[in-house]
Amino acid sequence: MREKAIRARNGKAFKYSGASEAMTNVADNLLWRQFAAERPNQKWTTDITYIWVKDRWLYLATVMDLHSRYIVGWSLDMSMTETLITDALSMAYGRREVTPGLMVHSDRGVQYRATGYQDYLRSKDCVPSMSRKGNCWDNAPMESFFSRLKVELIYAECFDSITAAKSAIFEYIEVFYNRKRRHSALGYLSPVEYERKCA
Repeated sequence: MREKAIRARNGKAFKYSGASEAMTNVADNLLWRQFAAERPNQKWTTDITYIWVKDRWLYLATVMDLHSRYIVGWSLDMSMTETLITDALSMAYGRREVTPGLMVHSDRGVQYRATGYQDYLRSKDCVPSMSRKGNCWDNAPMESFFSRLKVELIYAECFDSITAAKSAIFEYIEVFYNRKRRHSALGYLSPVEYERKCA
């Protein structure tokens, strides 16, 4: 990097907000930081992140297959609702052949505890799993993805519209991240290359 005069982009430190109230509709932490998966569609993880665009927040929900780190589903909206996360999950279901017993891990956010979301999950014979209270490390692969997205795209750009941000995020996920970005956890292959190799 020194020889090529290349500098790494650095992220921002994670800050967790204060203690939450006692929560209902919380699933057990079945994943328990076992982030490796022997095959596709065995373990998915999902989360929401905030992206500042001009004068307002844009919300991104993603679903990752832990076998290959492939982003199998995602959704963008200007409000952080149950629809946002079910749309991301619906995209994932549409792309993958899901068999009963698929584990879908998330944090304890109010959207993920919503009855409608949980019913939708179970209608596909999926098993919900949730991180421990206030523990971002229980969903580390998704936190890592959001960190890379922001360092490699969001912080480097100044989007002048929601449309421009959506277009750039689409290109980052579908063109760059899933197909080209190499991962040390995958032997420095992209998610697509890793899935092709394993198949």
